[in-house]
Amino acid sequence: MNDISIKAFYKEIFGENGNHLDYFLESKSSNDLGHFNVFDTAKFYFSGNKKSEMTYNRRLYYKISLIKGKNLVEYADKTVLIEKQGILFATPKIPYRYIPQTQEQSGYFCVFTKEFLSKSKTGLLIDELPIYQPNSDFVFQLNDEQYLEIEVIFKKMDAELSSDYAYKYDLIRNYLFELIHTGQKLKPIESYAGTTNAASRISSLFIELLERQFPIESNSQVIQFKTPLDFAKILGIHINHLNKVLKETTGRSTTEIINGRLVEESKILLKQTPWNVSEIAFALGFDEVAHFSNFFKKHTQLSPIKFRN
Repeated sequence: MNDISIKAFYKEIFGENGNHLDYFLESKSSNDLGHFNVFDTAKFYFSGNKKSEMTYNRRLYYKISLIKGKNLVEYADKTVLIEKQGILFATPKIPYRYIPQTQEQSGYFCVFTKEFLSKSKTGLLIDELPIYQPNSDFVFQLNDEQYLEIEVIFKKMDAELSSDYAYKYDLIRNYLFELIHTGQKLKPIESYAGTTNAASRISSLFIELLERQFPIESNSQVIQFKTPLDFAKILGIHINHLNKVLKETTGRSTTEIINGRLVEESKILLKQTPWNVSEIAFALGFDEVAHFSNFFKKHTQLSPIKFRN
């Protein structure tokens, strides 16, 4: 699983033709007001050599997709099927995988950064909205009437983006909030896949996130995820569910797996680097040297200094 920035998103779209990407991004933003853009799905994901399947990654931008076509979406511990048409509210908090089930796909999608909506005069903060909480459902089935109603909003945003109206970004923000509030009133699609597939995926992603932080090759490098809650948040699931899944798939608790990996890296750094104990403690996410020393001794029955010697 990778972290996909807004720039990486455009590189995927433009491919080798992305030489003027910086200029393009600048032209689609407005005086540090953040970034917004809207697309016709068929033109960018399902034509020519464009890649239609979106792999399981965490996107560092927000995306709202109006979808017409049969599609599978995997996120957190859920797998849902969009039978005919639906809408998806993607957030940096929840990594997901998107798999078209048919070639007939259409609709619209928009991408925007947190900074774009933060300029809204409504006072609403996007991360405080229910639909953008880590444990929220964000894929919704739409009937024909709902689809057409939301399609109108996307077409308005598309038209406004190309206009010369001085306050067009304020108007687009209003359209975005209309989409979000519409989504919050919808009923999420019920997950249909068996728990085995979801449990296996979560377990694999957890191990991948944990291992991605190692090896530590510089004393200025600090691990980002150290507690079970850190991993639960990034995976978009409840901490108790993560612990249950790991117990079932590995026989060990979340804390046991994390601590085991920290001890393993501690031993490597103590034996193979000249760093002092405080530098190693800092790199492994410990605020105090004493906390690291107690942690290490608890799991090895030796102090870091005795182990090194």
